[in-house]
Amino acid sequence: MKKTGMAKTDAKKLMGKTAAPGLSGFENVEVATIDRREQRKRDQALGLVPFAVKLNSDLVLQLQALAKERGVELNVLVADVLAKGLVA
Repeated sequence: MKKTGMAKTDAKKLMGKTAAPGLSGFENVEVATIDRREQRKRDQALGLVPFAVKLNSDLVLQLQALAKERGVELNVLVADVLAKGLVA
């Protein structure tokens, strides 16, 4: 392999390390990240089901503002609002 080819390979390895999820900069220190498969298993164990809907942007902004005001995640707020709405 030529010297330039080796340099390109080294650069790709370096870029792969910096872009790898769970790594902080150039260090090999693992950050507490959960991959999607593990997160899906955790959600299933809690009985959570992904539910995608399309909403008007004004309604989404209201929900986001309300979630920020209450200091809760958007998922928690939407579940709460839906539960209260279905009871009423």
